[in-house]
Amino acid sequence: MDIKQIQDLIRFVSKSGVNEVSIEQENFKITIKTNDAPTYVNASIPAPLAAAQAPLPAALPASAPATTEPAAAVADITNYITIKSPMIGTFYRSASPEKPLFVNVGDEINTGSVLCIIEAMKLFNEIESEVSGRIVKILVDNASPVEYDQPLFLVEPK
Repeated sequence: MDIKQIQDLIRFVSKSGVNEVSIEQENFKITIKTNDAPTYVNASIPAPLAAAQAPLPAALPASAPATTEPAAAVADITNYITIKSPMIGTFYRSASPEKPLFVNVGDEINTGSVLCIIEAMKLFNEIESEVSGRIVKILVDNASPVEYDQPLFLVEPK
């Protein structure tokens, strides 16, 4: 298995809700486990009450309008897609210090656009967007360490 296949497997596990996946090949064995507890939704809670009690994410976009209606604020935040780190490593916004940044706040991106590089064990992995839209916020500073599944970007989908 190469690094790209491992990254794809990690993405699959994180999106599918599966708690554990194991793969064995001739000279290779990998097990990916998540610590996520199953999510349960109680459909009997009225929507306005549920929205008022829902915790707001820690990373609010700077452009989010201030409102007095909790439901409107939650609706604005939930319109954004969070792009998360597929691995542990060091986050870089450009290929090298002399090169231009891959993306900035306000940039339009397409599926497959390179957003950043994460360096892990001397390997530089280009992180590509899986969605099309506009970058609303960059949540990590350049040359900062990142954890697996750590939010990196907020994107307003097209």
